[in-house]
Amino acid sequence: MEIALILIVIAGIFVVRAIKVVPQQNAWVVERLGKYHSSLAPGLNFLVPFIDKVAYKHSLKEIPLDVPSQVCITRDNTQLQVDGILYFQVTDPMRASYGSSNYIVAVTQLAQTSLRSVIGKLELDKTFEERDMINAQVVSAIDEAALNWGVKVLRYEIKDLTPPAEILRAMQAQITAEREKRALIAASEGRRQEQINIATGEREAFIARSEGEKQAEINNAQGEAAAILAVAEATAEAIRKVAEAIRQPGGQEAVQLKVAEKAVDAYGKVAADATTTLIVPSNMTEVSTLITSAMKMVGAGKNA
Repeated sequence: MEIALILIVIAGIFVVRAIKVVPQQNAWVVERLGKYHSSLAPGLNFLVPFIDKVAYKHSLKEIPLDVPSQVCITRDNTQLQVDGILYFQVTDPMRASYGSSNYIVAVTQLAQTSLRSVIGKLELDKTFEERDMINAQVVSAIDEAALNWGVKVLRYEIKDLTPPAEILRAMQAQITAEREKRALIAASEGRRQEQINIATGEREAFIARSEGEKQAEINNAQGEAAAILAVAEATAEAIRKVAEAIRQPGGQEAVQLKVAEKAVDAYGKVAADATTTLIVPSNMTEVSTLITSAMKMVGAGKNA
């Protein structure tokens, strides 16, 4: 009974040491008699008990690694407190096991030294503007060395850049002065544009007034011309009707009577004027002669 129990225990130990189930996105490194033998893939795997052993276990997932904060000196001798985060992934379990005693510490230290080197080549203002470039150069520097450790560096991100308090105050003062400058420039541009708009409006108003006055003068001239033409046409029509009336029977006698009336009226007006000396013809036949001459003129106009 005891022997059977011992055999069962030994068999259980053999099964446990011989059968290995590797989780997804993991890789286990197997050593045989102290020497690297193979890397176990995810799933069911079999080992030789007491000869093979699992020496290292690695996760193949992307790993975020917080890089401790450190002081970096820029090209213009300004201290910056910089911290960041590094993303890497194990791509070669064998190299990750034997390429470095601790690849996480190695990657962290290399990230810090590479960051100090990159920032040391830049001035303070550029460090805030060139974050993407800094991240890319740090990744490039780490990735080249990390290949020997079986690690692939995916990206590096700067979390914070903190200059000294004096530099912060100076930067804030500079930003304030720059904003005040932009505000003054914007105000002067606004006044300039306002003056331009006012001048343009006055010019357009003057042009509009002159165009209106010009059109008014044209309209007045056309109106006066139309009035003169209408008067002339009315006068011509009146003359034409008078001439037609003269041609009618009794027209001559009517004209003689009208001329005589005008002559009498004229003499009457002259006589009414106290300052005028009126000389009355001794022979009244001269008045009839005057009427006869006027009739001849009317007759001549009719014949023409």
